[in-house]
Amino acid sequence: MDLPGFKKDEIHIGLENGYLTISASKGLDKDEEDKKGKYIRKERYAGAMQRSFYVGDGITQEDVKAKYEDGILRISIPKKDAKAVEEKKTIAIE
Repeated sequence: MDLPGFKKDEIHIGLENGYLTISASKGLDKDEEDKKGKYIRKERYAGAMQRSFYVGDGITQEDVKAKYEDGILRISIPKKDAKAVEEKKTIAIE
């Protein structure tokens, strides 16, 4: 997930009832005054975003690994083995 401009502590990942939720929020822009009494204005993005994915009930918090580097959040979730398909059995007709 691309999250340019966010810091690591502004991103939250949660797992509840089989849903992995990723949210990020930035603080509001504030005017600041420097030592000479002049105002400094920061004009950057301020807001919040959130996205949820269904990953299944069998995934635990310990299974999910996340890494944030250079504005990119990488999340690794193990893939469960596919259920074996039962072989078709034929019944002889008498």
